[in-house]
Amino acid sequence: MEFPRAFVPFDTGSSLPEFTFGRVFTDWALDPLLFIGAVWAVGLYVIGVVVLHRRGDHWPLGRSIAFIGAGMGGFVFATTSGVSTYDTTLLSVHMVQHMILSMWVPLFLALGAPVTLALRVLPGTARRGPRSWLLKLLHSRVAKVLSFPPLAFALYVLSPWALYFSSWYDASLSSTFVHEMMHVHLVLVGSLFFWPLLGIDPVPGRVGYPFRLLLIVLTLPFHAFLGITIMDQDSLIGESHYAKLREGPMGGWLPSMAGDQHLAGGILWGSGDLIGLVFFGVLFVQWVRSSMAEAKRVDRQLDREDARAASTPTSVGPVVEEPGTSVSKPPSRPGSTQGG
Repeated sequence: MEFPRAFVPFDTGSSLPEFTFGRVFTDWALDPLLFIGAVWAVGLYVIGVVVLHRRGDHWPLGRSIAFIGAGMGGFVFATTSGVSTYDTTLLSVHMVQHMILSMWVPLFLALGAPVTLALRVLPGTARRGPRSWLLKLLHSRVAKVLSFPPLAFALYVLSPWALYFSSWYDASLSSTFVHEMMHVHLVLVGSLFFWPLLGIDPVPGRVGYPFRLLLIVLTLPFHAFLGITIMDQDSLIGESHYAKLREGPMGGWLPSMAGDQHLAGGILWGSGDLIGLVFFGVLFVQWVRSSMAEAKRVDRQLDREDARAASTPTSVGPVVEEPGTSVSKPPSRPGSTQGG
């Protein structure tokens, strides 16, 4: 079978040494397309931060660390490290990559607030220039539909089922281009769901904190159910691809396909719950900070109202003597005369 140049198949006859935890950090393989995209994203973010500092504005260091270090750093790690080298050899390693790209990376990209940075840096006004283009995109009907929380939730929880229980995963094992687009898809769908929930950017789809918490809670049973399904099912995911690998020189150290799939399901289940706890922690901190900021705002408003009330002179009307009552006159000072 011949593939176009963009759809070069993986070489199932190549040999890799036995996978160990150490090889995750030593066996790096550069993916040019994804690496160049990551470099561009980091470069634009750094330029934005530099522009802000040069004009005397402040940008929190934590946001830069979240976006560059944890977010894009996690993306580069998942697509160029030993995780990427072995992601088509072992389903269990691919599952680690899946969870990094679909949960870890979107979380920290959102915490980096790149949209807020772009709105502060881009030239133009709300009606003209690049800044207006970004604002129009954020307020477009497409953005509002895609970020609609129930739809984003459905896309997020159903995508893994479509990936592992259709021909999509087999295609990603047969084509480098499809494999790369799968990585991009995992990040995009994860960002679409988590950005309005945990990010601080002015993006559509923002809902109140109780509903955000509910949506994150609902992701946990879906990850668990999918992981258990993968662990217990009799049919093997990517069976033909992994069977060919075991016929080659790597067959001596590769685990059984059923055992590797069982481990992959457990990784999906366990890591989903673990990263979910991180999400709970982030959301809890944001909720507390938001409540404290709201309390301070209310206090300042009450202080302003008290200050206005204190500065307003109180008008006293004439004393009206009611029938049957008398108003006593104040005593005269010494030396004064009473009467006319």
